[in-house]
Parts: sequence; structure tokens; C-alpha cells
Amino acid sequence: MEARNRHIEDWLRKVRTGEILLPRFQRYEAWPPSVVEDFLTSVIRDLPTGSTLVLEVGGKPQFMSRTIAGAPQKGGKVHELLLDGQQRLTAIWRALNDDYPDRTYIVGLENPEQPEVYGITRWEKNGKKHPLWVDQPKECWKKLSIPFRVFNPDNKQEFEKWAEEAVQGDVRAQLKIMKIIMKERNELANFNLPFLSLPSTTSKETAVEVFIKLNTTLVRLSAFDIVVAQLEEAAEESLHDLVSSLTSSVPEIIYYIDPSSLVLSVAALLQDKLPNQRGYFSMDLEKKFDDNWPKILKGTRDLVEFLEGERVFDRARLPIESVLAPLAALWTEAPETPDERGNTRNFLRKYLWRSFFTERYDRAVPTAILQDYRMIRKVVLGKAKASEVPCFNEAKYPLPKKDLLVHSRWPTYRDRLARAVLLLSLRGNAEDIKEGTPASRTTLQARQYHHLFPVAGLREKEPADRAKWG
Repeated sequence: MEARNRHIEDWLRKVRTGEILLPRFQRYEAWPPSVVEDFLTSVIRDLPTGSTLVLEVGGKPQFMSRTIAGAPQKGGKVHELLLDGQQRLTAIWRALNDDYPDRTYIVGLENPEQPEVYGITRWEKNGKKHPLWVDQPKECWKKLSIPFRVFNPDNKQEFEKWAEEAVQGDVRAQLKIMKIIMKERNELANFNLPFLSLPSTTSKETAVEVFIKLNTTLVRLSAFDIVVAQLEEAAEESLHDLVSSLTSSVPEIIYYIDPSSLVLSVAALLQDKLPNQRGYFSMDLEKKFDDNWPKILKGTRDLVEFLEGERVFDRARLPIESVLAPLAALWTEAPETPDERGNTRNFLRKYLWRSFFTERYDRAVPTAILQDYRMIRKVVLGKAKASEVPCFNEAKYPLPKKDLLVHSRWPTYRDRLARAVLLLSLRGNAEDIKEGTPASRTTLQARQYHHLFPVAGLREKEPADRAKWG
């Protein structure tokens, strides 16, 4: 990564010619008018405004892209993608071109040493834009104000015309205004908006990782947001809509995991990719994702049915979340004949509980998940033996000893073993003490753990009865 300087005049040229574009995964402008005002005031006063981040383009842009809001739709060669700084560059471009439909930015010169930028709300009435004085140089100058667009370095004539109309023939006053405008205009053109530059050889994964860490937008993006934009551009289909259709079809999935996260991880596994950001960005989004969608839907439905059958009811009691994606992907391969499907269920049950009670997924999780998924898939398809699955390696991943189980933490903590022990009791048909009915998702969410084995109740029991409680 290299730090560089660049004047606003040069930034504007790149936007105008289409040399710099935005990756499509970036959200649209989000700054409210007050933030735009503060930023433009800092620019006009020559104060620091931070740096931006660009990714150099060697040949074809690394990401699907779009122009900055209000910029011409150029089709020339793209040299850079703006990873961070969209809000700043959009604000300066639109204000200098008076491109906001409902607002015009004005430079107030009541104190020439401390100019201030403020926005004037605009509206249409009788075919004209109000308030009228904003577009009338004479009335504007009476307020010691100049529209920000007059300082646009790209416009070589407007400032002279504006100054002439502001004083209507007073040459001396016109020269005075032109002197003020030219000074501010030149300073703005040469204002330095520095940037960090990533070389064109930077991988997609690295560029996205840097972007997520450094972007300064009000609402930060996730890997899911970025893949969404790439998928929608490639396949012309909304991933948000697909995820919504999944949650409508399998509403119980929200009890276990964010559906969007599950979808990406399952899609990656079905393409033999790691279920993480690196894998997401190496997926074939245009064809394979669309082809695999029916499998993802089926796998999710079977996953929920499987978890409920194992008495795993929700995320609050789930020892590890990462096992859900491979299970959903594996259920897409499950045979439909009753006997074979029953055998698959028994095998996946062993896998589920071993993942809960062993250290297999305590570190290097994406790699471990992909390794196990590949081998279990072969077992399900009759192409490998269960002993070949890494998760089933008793020497490397033994079941915990009694002392380790006893010293596990309270299940409200994200303690894998504690939650696994709790789930095992549910699997053994634990009952809700108050209702006298089998524990369920509803009863568990309504109870506190210390009500399961009330100390006062235990003390009242006879020694023989207490022994039954362990």
C-alpha cells in the first residue's frame, strides 16, 4: 500500500472522464446535509479531511463497478476503483456541480477569513426552483453568499458571468468579487485529498479485507453485503430476495443463525470453497450459485428438521454455529430411500455430537469444516469410510474426560462443553419442571437455568431422592 497526494482538480477530472469508479458493492451516498456542510467547510478553509483508499486497475476492473452519483456515464478506460472515500468525493462533485435535487450549497463570506458552507433547501413551484434568490447572483451577493458551484475548477466561465450579474455593471465591485472567487477557486482546486493506493495485483480478498477495516462510512459493510452486490450484477437476481424466500419457506432457521450467513457458507461448500470471506469471493456467482439454490433451500429445510429432532432448539444453546453450514450442505446429498436416509441421519448425528464435544472446531475452523465436509460427503455417497473423516479421529480429537465436563462453565456463556452438556440432557428427554412437559423451544426461552435444579428443592429431598438428582 502506498500513500499519495492528489488535488481536488485531479479528482474531478478522473470522475468526469470515468477513470475512477466505485465498486458496485459500495452502498450509495449516506451523508446527511449537516455532514456535507461540515466537510465542505473544512475544504474551503483548507483543513485536513482524512484520506481515501483506491485500488489500481491493471486491465479489467477487479469488481463490477458504477459511476459516482451525478457523474457522467463514461465508457472509457478505468484506472482506479474507489474503495473508501465515496462520501467525500460524492459531496465535492455534487456540490460543485449543483447536482443535489433538493439542496444547493452556499459559501457564506460574512467573515472572509472563516468562510462557511451551508445548504439551502430547494423545491419546485410553478416550474421554478425556490427560493429564487439562490439562483440570482445580485440577491445572493446581498447576503454575502456565493453558490459553491461557482468555485468549480472545471467551469472556466461561470464565475466571471456570476460576478458580472452580481454587481450589474459596477466594474470595480466586479473585480473585487472576481478576486475573492479566484482566490477561493484556486485554493479549492489545489486542495489536497490524499489517498492510499493498493496495486492492481492485490487480490480481491485482500482488497475487501482492507476496505472493511478502513472504510469510514456511517454504516459499515459486511462480506455478505459485498457478495450481494457482486451476485446481483452477475446473475441479475437479488440475494436479499432469495434469503427472504428461504426464511419464508423455513422460518425456524432464524432461531439458529443469520440466514444470509448460512446461505453464503453453504453455497461456498457446495462449490468446494472455504466457508469464509476468502471462499465467498472465489465462488462462481453467475452460474453455480443459481444452480445450487434449490439445494440450499432443501438443505436448510432438512437441517432444521434434523436439529429439532436432536432437541437442539436455538442459538442460545448451540455449542458451535459453524457446524450448521456443512450439515445443511450434506443434507443436500442425502438419499431419499428410507433405509439409506436413516443411515445418513445416524451418521450425521454422530458428526453433530462429536463437533459439540471435541475440540475439532476450536481453531482453524473454515479449513477444518471444508476437510470434514469433503470426506463426510464421500461417506454419504458410499465412496469413503467413516474412519477417514478427520472429526472422527479419536487420537487427535478425543471425547472429554469427566473432570473437564464437571468444570465447564454455565451454559449462558459461550462455552462449548457447557452447552453440549445441556443439550445432552435435552436429548435425554428432559422435562420442564414447572409445566411437567418435555422441554421445548418455547419453554426453554421462558426459563432461567437456575430454575432447572432449584437448590431449596434439592435440600428438601431425602438422601435417597437426592441421589437420583446426581
